[in-house]
Amino acid sequence: MLSAAVAAAPLAMAPLRGASAAGARTIRIGYQRYGTLIILKHTGMLEAALAGTPDRVSWSEFAAGPQMLQAMQAGAIDFGITGDAPPIFAQAASNRVVYVGHEPVAPFGEAIIVPAASPIRTVAQLKGRTVGLNRASNVHWLLLAALSKAGLGMADIQPVFLVPGSARPAFDSGRIDAWAIWDPYLSAAEAGMPTRVIAQADGLVGNRQFFLAERGFADRAPDLVRLVLAQIARSDAWAQAHHPEVSQYLADDTGLAVPVVRRAVDRLTFGVSPMTPDVVAEQQRIADAFLAQHLLPSRLTVRDAVWAPPA
Repeated sequence: MLSAAVAAAPLAMAPLRGASAAGARTIRIGYQRYGTLIILKHTGMLEAALAGTPDRVSWSEFAAGPQMLQAMQAGAIDFGITGDAPPIFAQAASNRVVYVGHEPVAPFGEAIIVPAASPIRTVAQLKGRTVGLNRASNVHWLLLAALSKAGLGMADIQPVFLVPGSARPAFDSGRIDAWAIWDPYLSAAEAGMPTRVIAQADGLVGNRQFFLAERGFADRAPDLVRLVLAQIARSDAWAQAHHPEVSQYLADDTGLAVPVVRRAVDRLTFGVSPMTPDVVAEQQRIADAFLAQHLLPSRLTVRDAVWAPPA
């Protein structure tokens, strides 16, 4: 798949040059300090692919996926990547965000953890306890799935909605009993105070990342969407073969120690695939689960948010 995407990159450039003749376009990309898009930013492959055209890229950093998609819904960015839950909440709020691709599952990249000295050893023992998480993020789905398997729901715990930067001190100081978190923050927590994993995505949820675009932008500039995906595939192929260099890049960006980031990078998955019926069905199950917990205002149909590129 990666080889095919790389081979397709020159083809993606042909319509781009023609479409740009009437004026320059800028693709505004949202990224976080960890993951596929910041690696693409570091490699400069997208900028290189745009060289010789009037089109350009601008990059905006976000703390997490939900915040990124809020910006996309507001028309502030055109392209981004998030976990499985944020696009569901975005679709519930508007029709401006569309799926344009996805990455493989990463079942070891998120978990629910407690301090090693905690009496909590199972998810069932979270009943009545405080659990920190970023609302509407991938770990929101992990927590809901873990609770459901244990015969509990969100109403049985005390969720504390915190971005990772605020959740870490709350966890370290004991202000929350448990923390649902993703890499590299998960790796950083495991490298700090002794912790215990009480639930991991493996065998429970897929923890898949999705490439998303603002609907109007995707419809106006399908050539740019294709080009970005092709350059992500090239960047991913490079990253898969260069974990040490990627770890150093991300350590510089996050301020985390290189060994901590390397542990997270080794659990990261790479690759770009189009949306398929089975992946759409996965997302629909997540949406239906959030609806059953009264976390969505009404039922939504995920396939309505899947971009259909022009032939």
